Amino acid sequence: MNIIKPQQTEREVVMVQTYREALIEQIASTVRSDGYIEPLPGLHLGRFSVPSEAIHGVLEPSFCVIAQGSKEILLGDTRYRYDPFHYLLATIELPSVGRILDASKDKPYFSLRLELPADLVGSVMIEADYVSSARHVEVRAVSVSQLDVNLLNAVARLVGLLDSPAEAQVLLPLITREIVYRLLIGDQGDRLRHLALLGGYTPNISRAIQRIRQEFDQPLHIEQLALELGMSVSGLHHHFKAVTALSPLQFQKQIRLQEARRLMLSEDLDVASAASRVGYNDASYFNREYKSIFGVPPLRDVQRLRETAKTFPGE
Repeated sequence: MNIIKPQQTEREVVMVQTYREALIEQIASTVRSDGYIEPLPGLHLGRFSVPSEAIHGVLEPSFCVIAQGSKEILLGDTRYRYDPFHYLLATIELPSVGRILDASKDKPYFSLRLELPADLVGSVMIEADYVSSARHVEVRAVSVSQLDVNLLNAVARLVGLLDSPAEAQVLLPLITREIVYRLLIGDQGDRLRHLALLGGYTPNISRAIQRIRQEFDQPLHIEQLALELGMSVSGLHHHFKAVTALSPLQFQKQIRLQEARRLMLSEDLDVASAASRVGYNDASYFNREYKSIFGVPPLRDVQRLRETAKTFPGE
């Protein structure tokens, strides 16, 4: 994606630079070593001094800002790159791949991620007397937009609360609500409203996602799921992929393999046991599937992750 800076007045350019410098300074003083921390509830800060390899994880509903550096999120076959001029908004929990692109010891990558619970978004919508727009909106659950001066101002004030714990107790919820409000009236307002309406996106797709997440270790019968949802098989595939960028089977595979990875890394399960726990009866097939997602066989991947964790503790 080409970086397109927003058109700003001279005064706004100065204000943006001031807010961004304050954000960089605050994150640098708060996060002293590479990794992620959560200094306030729902607020995650990151620092990295080298670009990263592709990192598999689950992207939760959240508002993501980069103070310095850039990052790329891969969702299905679509890449989303963002930087200090753009923010990323995710409105549903999805398996994704992230990679830090620009980072160095002299200019570390600094990031902020603010969780966006659906009930909070709904509450702000009600308070602001907002209703869902009748305009057509792309339903994809992730997108990148330009970061305007007012939104950046609110982000800088939010992170500035780290210097005042007493004030943070009172002001954190207020500034968080302001950020949600500014997102609602911005470019991605219609997409964000899906978080609060009917549990996110269409009820059928929400139910499908919930079912697959809860029963990820069970065989997935697409025809039966479509029948229960009152949809055709082709309709389920089309709408599911429109939201998640993945087919239902691809979504299940991502969830299964990430859980297997967690079991081997956190609970020290062997490959066969982890494979069985997530629904694979054939260890050889599991190994092939695992390598197709993570690039290396399970044992080598877990060993690499443990070595990396010793050097760069992270979220």
